[in-house]
Amino acid sequence: MIGIGCAILIAGAVYLGGDLIAPVAFALFIMALVWPLQARLQRRMPQLLALLLTLIVTLVVLAGLFSLTLWGFGKAAQWLIANAGRFQTLYAEAAGWLEGHGLIIAGSMVETFNVGWMIRFLQSAAARVNGMLGFAVLTGIYVMLGLLEIDVIRRKLAAGEAGENGRRVLAACTETGAKLRRYMGVRTVVSLCTGLAVWGFATLAGLDLAIAWGVIAFVLNYIPFIGPLLATLMPTLFTMAQFESWQMAIAVFAGMNIIQFLSGSYIEPRIAGRALAVSPFIVLLAVFVGAFMWGLAGAFIGVPIVIAALTLCEQFEDSRWVARLLSGAPPAAG
Repeated sequence: MIGIGCAILIAGAVYLGGDLIAPVAFALFIMALVWPLQARLQRRMPQLLALLLTLIVTLVVLAGLFSLTLWGFGKAAQWLIANAGRFQTLYAEAAGWLEGHGLIIAGSMVETFNVGWMIRFLQSAAARVNGMLGFAVLTGIYVMLGLLEIDVIRRKLAAGEAGENGRRVLAACTETGAKLRRYMGVRTVVSLCTGLAVWGFATLAGLDLAIAWGVIAFVLNYIPFIGPLLATLMPTLFTMAQFESWQMAIAVFAGMNIIQFLSGSYIEPRIAGRALAVSPFIVLLAVFVGAFMWGLAGAFIGVPIVIAALTLCEQFEDSRWVARLLSGAPPAAG
């Protein structure tokens, strides 16, 4: 009961303090990814210059991903506005069909899904993007300050100033960094393969915005479960408006799901191996809890947080059973 109570209190604190804790979590995640680059640069140049180059590289990569995201969703938004009448007609036909089968509430669907609703949705999305800019600035400040201190803290822990537990924490942090870099490498390769496959499939199917759908699939694939679902539903809805055919929409939906299934269930496990083995249930729970806490940003960072937590548990005898229980690895023989 004490453990459950502590977990509830911690979850409440994380939820209420999301504006402060979320940038810190992302900063630690970014630091784990870029620290090897800074460490190599520091061997050849002063620390401040190495930090500056590391931040520039990080900024360029993040700006590239952000630009791709804006471009892909911007193309979809432009197509949506230009073909709003098709969506209105589609919704009206769906409402008529439902009403013909006795579902009276379908009449309100036409009033809800109209051009004004879609424009308000796009405006809300733009507001969220603007809010992310402030989040990114705060995260960048934490990253800069953290990279200045990380080497000092590492040497203190290695020297035993925090005792044996400090050395174990250092080992856990080192292993966590390696796992997170491998995790992002795997997700990048799988996302790239998924994006190319979606682009090729959309081109063969004659869909508008084929390149945009590939870009969107590439970006959203970084978010487990939720991202692939959105990357499948969006082109399906647009297909219904473009071809005005339920059969074509079903075919596109099936094709997109096959691509997502192959990338998530066949390609990714073979690239990741056992080093990143986490129970699928825990991954799903991490994604949805993270989304509840911090939105899409939390859905993305949820799995890395679980990887870090399980790696830390592995370093201590009293908590090692937790890491073994929640990993996706099969039980040891015998």
